[in-house]
Amino acid sequence: MPEGPIKAGEEGLPGRPVPAAEVPRFVAGSTFRHVVVMSATGSIGLMAIFVVDLLSLLYVSKLGDPKLTAAVGFATIVQFFAISINIGLMIAAGALVSRAIGAGDHAGARRLATSGTLHGIVVAALLVLVMLPVLDPLLRMIGAEGETLAVAERFLWIALPSNVLMGPGMMFSGLLRAVGAARQAMYVTLGGAIVTAGLDPLLIFGAGLGVDGAAITTGVARGTFALVGLWGVWQHRMLARPSLADTISDAPVVFRIALPAVLTNLAPSVASAFIAHALAKFGAVAVAANVVIDRLTPVAFGGLFAMSGSIGPILGQNWGAGRFDRMRGVLRDGALVTALYVAVVWLALVLARGPLMCLFELDGLAGDLFGFFCFVSGAVWFFNGLLFLSNASFNNLGFPFLSTGLNWGRATLGTMPPALAGAALYGPPGVIAGIGVGSLVFGSLGIALAFRTVTRLERRAEAIRAANPPLPEAVRVEAEAVLAEAPARTGALV
Repeated sequence: MPEGPIKAGEEGLPGRPVPAAEVPRFVAGSTFRHVVVMSATGSIGLMAIFVVDLLSLLYVSKLGDPKLTAAVGFATIVQFFAISINIGLMIAAGALVSRAIGAGDHAGARRLATSGTLHGIVVAALLVLVMLPVLDPLLRMIGAEGETLAVAERFLWIALPSNVLMGPGMMFSGLLRAVGAARQAMYVTLGGAIVTAGLDPLLIFGAGLGVDGAAITTGVARGTFALVGLWGVWQHRMLARPSLADTISDAPVVFRIALPAVLTNLAPSVASAFIAHALAKFGAVAVAANVVIDRLTPVAFGGLFAMSGSIGPILGQNWGAGRFDRMRGVLRDGALVTALYVAVVWLALVLARGPLMCLFELDGLAGDLFGFFCFVSGAVWFFNGLLFLSNASFNNLGFPFLSTGLNWGRATLGTMPPALAGAALYGPPGVIAGIGVGSLVFGSLGIALAFRTVTRLERRAEAIRAANPPLPEAVRVEAEAVLAEAPARTGALV
């Protein structure tokens, strides 16, 4: 975003070229490079969170009581509901702001960024107020009981209020991506991850606070998110003076994208719960292998999660500038980056499956299931990556319910019937194979619909231009000359 003040006449329209001096970052240059840079910087911060989250659970497990580890796990499930809503608001604000920037409407981008931030703070606070009184029934509903229930509830009473900081922190990260400040967006998540990695062992072991220390660290890390993010958006002058009228009037636009984005983010948890249920009939060893797979997957394939969050601003800016050719290029480059990334990770998992099984002490059925996952994970996650790519496209191009439909389709039709059929035919490996079939179907469908969506938007823009043709050059020049002479003829003051 430009550092100077906004000038009158800077505002643009989708489909209309922006002035050369005001060309946004993603509207020029190699789309492949933009995809790689945004995804790489995003993956560093995001994967740092996944790795540190794994370490945090490892620290708690070293306390020697499995009930404490389970309690943190239950608390994490409850917090995920609040985080999903934060992510939905972040996606909505990022999509709207990047679109406004691409169209040259920098004043509008600042207004939307400010309104989105205020929406995020209000919603984050409301979530805390609503969830704290019902923690006991929520935790009981997902299976917590006895000492595990008491520890999980205490953890959430300490950590959950910090969602008021997590909401705007995540929003700032999304806004920085919308303007193309990938490195500063990375600093937001990376800063929180570094704080967690350093403070967790100090409070858990050094201060002897145990699980309470992990909860306190969560709050401090979220405060770091907010402070680092605020510093970044302040540097880019992305926030305007708050206006209650703007905040209220922008709410329907923001929540029109945020609501389906929230629903989209909740779908994977439904699928994960069903997978655990399907594997439970094969005994604790199958469940143990699935837990390791669940912990390892975001670390191994975190780059795909990052790309789905990074691709949106690139598409949004080019849509705002009417560069539909570049939008198709972004989708193609995103698919190529997905294929290259998955190939490298797939090879690493296949080669490292033995040491990983030893590290997590998986043998027998658990080792066989984990080894099977390593062999098929690449194919499964390539199509998952295509689905992530298409979800980002729909959320940023005005079709968020397509993303919701595809994610819930995969979580239900693409998971439940094939997983049950696979389990009946081939046992635990059949569950993973069945999930892979569902990913293939919905990933292929998603990327095809994403390209079709770009074509649809292009045709719509062409129809608008055809209905409002520009003035012929001679007429335009003459009109400008008449307007320039008007003050002199009428005696009006300029």
